[in-house]
Amino acid sequence: MPDEQPAGRMAALKQRARGLKREAYALYFAYRDPRLPWYLRLFAIYVVARTFSPIDLIPDFIPVLGYLDDLILVPLYITLAVRWIPAPVLADARARADQTLSGEKPARWYYALPAILIWLILLAVLARVVYGLIQN
Repeated sequence: MPDEQPAGRMAALKQRARGLKREAYALYFAYRDPRLPWYLRLFAIYVVARTFSPIDLIPDFIPVLGYLDDLILVPLYITLAVRWIPAPVLADARARADQTLSGEKPARWYYALPAILIWLILLAVLARVVYGLIQN
């Protein structure tokens, strides 16, 4: 019986993660809906960008704080955004999210462009600094 409890917790965590993924996709579709007020649209865009961005505000290698945003802040922002979005808009967005998650999604490489550009800029700055140090 003690072995079932951790398995049950893990199943509950996986279910919660799937629910958050569904809600994040729903937010993506909700912010594109013209019925959504501009201020909720801005917040939804922020939450979606923060959720799907490969770059964290607090890097994961920093002990404790690194996972704070992934484990606490992102779910909190998703929950707040879902609560504030009007019910008809959210219902339509959830239906589209379910449809998207149930089917095969095409790879959209252009979503990675902002992250790639940021890394290229950082590498260029680093190369310039190193080159300046070598010249001196």
